[in-house]
Amino acid sequence: MKIFDWNNAVNPERVELVFEQRNKAYGGYILRRDYTKRVVYALIVSIVGIALLVAIPKLVSVLSKSVLETKTTMTEAVTLLEPPPIDKSAPPPPPVIPPPPVQQTIKFTPPKVVKDEEVVDPPPTQEEIKDVQVSIKTVEGDKDIIDLPDENPIGEDEGKIFTVVEEMPGFPGGEGKLFEYLQKNIKYPPVARENGIQGRVYVTFVVDKDGKIKDAKILRGIGGGCDEEALRVIRTMPQWKAGRQNGRSVQVQYNLPVNFTLK
Repeated sequence: MKIFDWNNAVNPERVELVFEQRNKAYGGYILRRDYTKRVVYALIVSIVGIALLVAIPKLVSVLSKSVLETKTTMTEAVTLLEPPPIDKSAPPPPPVIPPPPVQQTIKFTPPKVVKDEEVVDPPPTQEEIKDVQVSIKTVEGDKDIIDLPDENPIGEDEGKIFTVVEEMPGFPGGEGKLFEYLQKNIKYPPVARENGIQGRVYVTFVVDKDGKIKDAKILRGIGGGCDEEALRVIRTMPQWKAGRQNGRSVQVQYNLPVNFTLK
């Protein structure tokens, strides 16, 4: 007959004997039966946890040093890249306009009857003024130029409305100030708010040579009064910086999205 330790409350033989012909689904039987397994499991978890607490700081230190060395190596290995390809679709730079040639002139002093010894600046002879322009002062220049060109000639694009120019028109203070202006001045239409209408209204308008807004129209709307409100705000905008082409202010068509968002 096998002798077991009756004083050991978790001894399997004692547990089976005590709970023989009893309800083993009762919690006491399960606790005693699995006690040893639970103790072993708890011990393993504790050992692993303590090992991780000791190892994690060392791992962090090693990884940080490795990352630092990698960054240092990458910094030393940086080489210059080839310049990006030229974007042929971008507008060409403004042409360099050379200064107009200087027309040669000669000072002409109206004749006045005085004594010979009192003559200070004698008038030019007929031969001297034959091939040059008469003026109030003498200027060295090109004698072949008779009439100087107009400083602001009227080109073929006079009155034309551009879509892309060398210097695009801009809102005073930049794009950030433009959207700040729209947020402050747009009033959400009550009909759109009641019906949950929100979205983006696209407006097109022309910035004329003086920077004033004109011909504002809806390209794509969302209804509910939002289209009319977008037009109202665009038409009451302050004067813009005008667009420029070939050194002159021109008219430019500008498209602008106006957002309506319910909060």
